[in-house]
Amino acid sequence: MVFGLLLVLGLLLGTLWLLKRISQPRGFQAGLMRVVAGISVGARERVVILELGNSWLVLGVAPGRVTTLAEIPRQEVPTSATPQAGQDFPAWLKQVIKKRGQA
Repeated sequence: MVFGLLLVLGLLLGTLWLLKRISQPRGFQAGLMRVVAGISVGARERVVILELGNSWLVLGVAPGRVTTLAEIPRQEVPTSATPQAGQDFPAWLKQVIKKRGQA
């Protein structure tokens, strides 16, 4: 009985590992998009900054819907300037958009 349980658990772990390997993007597609930041603004709504090539897209994400809120040029953000848990993400986003307007 213990051997059967260990066999089932081993098969489960092996299958999960294989699914993870298969679903990972490879080659050119692996570096095409990257989530820079995101924050929940409601029970099921989020604002996400997505890096796509040389630009950042600010997206509003809700169940069944993704809306582009803004597009800004790609920036190098120091780690101290990125919003951490407990910091004010909307103020940080306004600051980034304001800098874009001045440039």
